[in-house]
Amino acid sequence: MSETDVTVVLAHGAWADGSSWNKVIAGLRAQGVRAVAAPLPLTSLADDVAALDRTLEVVDGPVVLVGHAYAGAVISSATEGNVAALVYVAALAPDEGETVADVFYRADPHPQAPKLGPDRHGLIWLPQEAFASAFAQHATEEEQALLAATQRPIAAGAIGVQVARPSWKDTQSWYLVAEEDRMIPPETQRFMAERMGAHVHTAPVDHLPMLTSPATVVDIVMDAVRQVERS
Repeated sequence: MSETDVTVVLAHGAWADGSSWNKVIAGLRAQGVRAVAAPLPLTSLADDVAALDRTLEVVDGPVVLVGHAYAGAVISSATEGNVAALVYVAALAPDEGETVADVFYRADPHPQAPKLGPDRHGLIWLPQEAFASAFAQHATEEEQALLAATQRPIAAGAIGVQVARPSWKDTQSWYLVAEEDRMIPPETQRFMAERMGAHVHTAPVDHLPMLTSPATVVDIVMDAVRQVERS
């Protein structure tokens, strides 16, 4: 594929960092698409949106903005004007007035989903065993161990803030429903995808398909890239 002027900007979710997108970045590069992973501090929703906006500021041309899990709320709140399409990867997409927690807890959790709560610093850590049982059950043991060792906690306050009018109301969107997700119930994902009128893709993947099924993620992102190129 020839080079494109469309850039893909990737936003990671809780308990991860930009390296969670490494395989997707490589897959996009192989197709001539530049991708950048935005570093989110996970300290508050406002901090994360500001960090994403700073990344968008240094990107020229149209952007396909991609968010995983919690970062669905972050990409929906970005204010930079160069975003031409949104892609949600097993992501949380609260509507105006809702919080991330509202949609995260909308349905009964999977039996193997971990119980979560803040520590004395107001940070939510994912229990180490949950990386294998729920977060990325299709990953290798080594990958699961690395995820647990390098996790970044999220501030509890980040998921309790009501969002303003989300950009998916005005921007074309795509949604990858992870049918074997044990963190965010697939029925919740389908509800959000249908509510936003997204182009919906489904796949038998876990909560972290960027790592465990990167080609699936690359395919949906490329759909968005091609649509932006045509528009």
